[in-house]
Amino acid sequence: MTLASLPRHQGGADGLARLLGQALLAGRWRPGETFPRERDLCQHFEVSRNQVRNALATLVALGMVERTAGRGSVVCEIDEWHLLDPLVSTWMAEIEAPDAELLREIFAFRHSAEPAVARLAAQAADAGDLERLEAAYQGMRRTAGRPEASARHAEYDVAFHDAVYRASHNLVWRQMGHLLRPSIIALIVRSQAHLRPLAADLEDSLARHGRLLEAIRRRDADAAEAAAADVLRRTAVDLGIVADAASRPATTPVAEPDTRERST
Repeated sequence: MTLASLPRHQGGADGLARLLGQALLAGRWRPGETFPRERDLCQHFEVSRNQVRNALATLVALGMVERTAGRGSVVCEIDEWHLLDPLVSTWMAEIEAPDAELLREIFAFRHSAEPAVARLAAQAADAGDLERLEAAYQGMRRTAGRPEASARHAEYDVAFHDAVYRASHNLVWRQMGHLLRPSIIALIVRSQAHLRPLAADLEDSLARHGRLLEAIRRRDADAAEAAAADVLRRTAVDLGIVADAASRPATTPVAEPDTRERST
């Protein structure tokens, strides 16, 4: 990729690091490829060498670029990138099209982690957790299928998953949920962009989330674990990671969650 495809830059070294970091997250330079030289970056963005060096130092600190004397800068392998660093995850949440390989890696982590988190949530959720889950779910229902409310729908979807992490009442998982939040936003926005605008698809996604909510409400750990995996299967279809035939769609209608107060 050439620098010509990148927009002009304003905002100092931090802004330049953000621009270049987001280009890396979008896959504009592949792991192992040579990164642009300091001189070329200075000329293209019309900035000082000191500003370029500071921006590159940020990318090096985040494991995205390696600088070697006599070789210049090279893009590191994705498994060396500090994806859970708040700066990196924030950059990723701001771009429209993260690299497909990167999305698959994040999805793979969620697929292995979130069913276990949902199991813990079913065992530990209190009244406040259930209220947060219920509010997020009802928000998803109200905004589903409304193009003008797509951003709000994504916010409710993120809030739902965040509430599951919080409901685990495990300090590490709760912190992990906080760190993953921007990455989850990126996945949700990307999956919504691929979701076919059919009522059946929207209802299928909502049914899976509703089943997870009800399993946590019933304190059914096995059902919660299975329901979380089912939600992620839907995400995998929407991201194009698997075909519809492999998704095991949720065909059984889900009952509307009972909003009456229940003891915990």
